[in-house]
Amino acid sequence: MQKIFTGRGNVTVILISLLASACASERPVAVMPIAPALSGDQMLRESEGIAHLSNRWKSGKQLAEKGNLMVREGQGKVDEGNRLIDEGTKIMRESEESYKNIKK
Repeated sequence: MQKIFTGRGNVTVILISLLASACASERPVAVMPIAPALSGDQMLRESEGIAHLSNRWKSGKQLAEKGNLMVREGQGKVDEGNRLIDEGTKIMRESEESYKNIKK
């Protein structure tokens, strides 16, 4: 029995007692501040502010959709314009070649 409490035994007993005391101790609980209750006027102001943000978001979304539509329409017009330019340039070259052939 004497050998248990000497050398390594002392270290083991100390570690076990430290572990047991650490598990038995209570942890401090963090105190969360309680938010004060909102008055009816405050809730009304906040809800009106949220409604304003919602309406503003909706108008922003509508503007973005309108812009995207205009870009798509504009891209279609640009593509059509480039096609007309290519066709017109081709006709002009053909006409110039034909004129040169007639003059010979």
